[in-house]
Amino acid sequence: MKFSYLKSCFIYLILLISTELAAQPKRYSVSQAHSHNDYEQANPFHLAYQHGFGSVEADVFLKDDELFVAHHSNEIRAERTLQSLYLKPMASACAANGGSIYPDKKKKMQFLIDLKTASEPTLRKLTEQLSAYENLWFPRGSIQIVISGNTPAPENFGQYPPFIFFDGRPEVAYTPDQLRHVALISQSFTRYSQWKGTGEIPVEDLAKLRQVVDQAHHLKKPFRFWASPDTEEAWLALMRIKADYINTDKIADLAAFLNRK
Repeated sequence: MKFSYLKSCFIYLILLISTELAAQPKRYSVSQAHSHNDYEQANPFHLAYQHGFGSVEADVFLKDDELFVAHHSNEIRAERTLQSLYLKPMASACAANGGSIYPDKKKKMQFLIDLKTASEPTLRKLTEQLSAYENLWFPRGSIQIVISGNTPAPENFGQYPPFIFFDGRPEVAYTPDQLRHVALISQSFTRYSQWKGTGEIPVEDLAKLRQVVDQAHHLKKPFRFWASPDTEEAWLALMRIKADYINTDKIADLAAFLNRK
């Protein structure tokens, strides 16, 4: 019992020293904010955009040769297409800003598109629609497309246009060529911790979370946790371990929190 307590104290001390010395709070702004399931907001895209978020997420279904944005297939509505909720508003914003998504030409946006239907046909239709706005997407433009969900096998990443990037997983060993098509690495917070975002996070959990972030950074890739607690304590914990995006459903609250920081 005494040994276990001393071991926990040692882990906590090492983690505290490493996180505090390496912490870079200035790097956190709304540019590191990720609007999870953004389409469920009262004003999809626009609310996150007005708050300057650096990343937004949409779940996409292919049905009747059209791409719809919804959380479940039974929530598909004719007017809620990828075009109407995201592609056209993004094109309008870029037109208003001389080709950039934000007035600040250095400020970028990540557009995470989570494929909910079969990879190949959904990605084929998505590529078709995205191609009509190719100048908006990185490397030409200021918005980086990142495909998540039902992604193709890593060996097929290179078959897609250069503006198509993928959301990787920390447990997958990518070849150097495959890794060039990976723009982000993500995993569920709950895989490493069951902490609910209130009180002190267990030091062992914090160490595991930090390790997976460091692993992505070693590959020179940004990291995002999904299913993370959505509280101020959790946002601070993500900042301590240097996660690159802070996941939220509370756009205004996270924006206010980061602006205070």
